[in-house]
Amino acid sequence: MIDGFKCLKRTLCDSFNELSQMTAKPPLERVQASEKPLERLMLILPGFRGYKLREQRREADRIVRNYIYKALEQSRDNLSECFQSLTDAKASELLDPMNRLVARLDTVAEKINRASYGYSGFFDSIKVEEPELDNMLAYDSQLMDSVRKIGDATASFKAELAGGKIENARNIQQTLDASISSLEAAFDQRQAIIEGVKV
Repeated sequence: MIDGFKCLKRTLCDSFNELSQMTAKPPLERVQASEKPLERLMLILPGFRGYKLREQRREADRIVRNYIYKALEQSRDNLSECFQSLTDAKASELLDPMNRLVARLDTVAEKINRASYGYSGFFDSIKVEEPELDNMLAYDSQLMDSVRKIGDATASFKAELAGGKIENARNIQQTLDASISSLEAAFDQRQAIIEGVKV
């Protein structure tokens, strides 16, 4: 009995030490590491383990998707400032494509923000299991690279226009439009990942 208590105490101390030494980790590891020691111990209970692991993956996916959405919001704000710069420069032929680009990025950002987290409840007839959730999380993480590139491109475009350089504006608009289309197409495949059709 005393040995069992010491083992439990050691487990709790180890869990506390892990929590106190949290660093930048992948989203799933960060969620798992942030669990309270009691919750982590409950993972060993029959019937609770699978549900809890699915819940952790859902939370990790939410963290990734929130990052993507916030990054796209910043890119949209950059493009709105680009629109204002083009308006100030009286570059009327570039305003309509710029307006469409802002609206398109906004649409994609909202699609990502509102999409399902790919999690079904305990008693649903169709369950999204852990392997599908892992595939979805890995896929969402890959999307982050595309989002970063769009963010870098919009920030660079904003800086160019602020400096009065509009000669490459049309080419940059077309490149950004293609990047946003690619991101949307990739995200549209996400449902197939969730359903286990594609890995």
